[in-house]
Amino acid sequence: MTEPIQQSSPATGPHNPDKEKKRKMWRNLFLLNLCISLVLMGLFWLPHKFVQLNDFLGSSSVEPKRKAPSFMDVNEEAKPLAPSHLKESRFAMVNATSEEQWTYFDFSRGKQVKIFDKSSREWDMAFRRGNVITNGGATNKFGKGGVLDLGAVDFDSVDQVPNRPFVEDEATSTGTKNESLVSWYKYNYITHKLTARKHVYIIQSADGKYAKVQFLGFYCANKEPGCVHIRYTFQDNGAPNFIKPEESEVADETEQETPEQETPVKEASIPSDQETSDL
Repeated sequence: MTEPIQQSSPATGPHNPDKEKKRKMWRNLFLLNLCISLVLMGLFWLPHKFVQLNDFLGSSSVEPKRKAPSFMDVNEEAKPLAPSHLKESRFAMVNATSEEQWTYFDFSRGKQVKIFDKSSREWDMAFRRGNVITNGGATNKFGKGGVLDLGAVDFDSVDQVPNRPFVEDEATSTGTKNESLVSWYKYNYITHKLTARKHVYIIQSADGKYAKVQFLGFYCANKEPGCVHIRYTFQDNGAPNFIKPEESEVADETEQETPEQETPVKEASIPSDQETSDL
């Protein structure tokens, strides 16, 4: 009889513990690296993607029947009414999309104006993207511009100009700035968006009059940055307040200017002698 063939098992080398330790160490490093990458992705990448998704869902291609209201439409529908004793506030949009040229705004005319000489006193505030300056200080030695930051207060609660020194523009290595207007917005490092703070500012105009200003937004209708939206009240008579002239004073002045008219006295008729004799 033939004997069964015995299969020999392959020879295994001696066990190397150092090699096994290195293999486990590299595997643990890989898992740690993967966990760190996932955490960083969750902190920075996902919020940005959520913002993009939200913008996409709100676009006209997804919701063609939904019309997003523009800035002026919102303010016409929900325009806040000032108390009866205060001057009415106004709204304006300044196109400051240029990164090189300043855009100028004049309170007395209520609109942005073209200025060729920065030393003139025909403008009160200037805008360049998120930078805002006044017509005074280091910007223009001939202007009387300055700023008071009143903080996050109700716009209609401000009816007087505080008796405090105004902050003037100061020179920098790249131009001028006003320290009170440097931080009129908050910057979101995740979405890279600017949001206006709810501060109220007293702006002294180029000729020494007063306006109270609140920033409302920074974006245009097409979501391009650089359209600065403001709410303001301008006191054109130079008084350090934002109160309407009292109606009683106007009425008194009108009465003083109108001369009094004498009412004619009707004389009684006396009967003649002939009529008396007839009686």
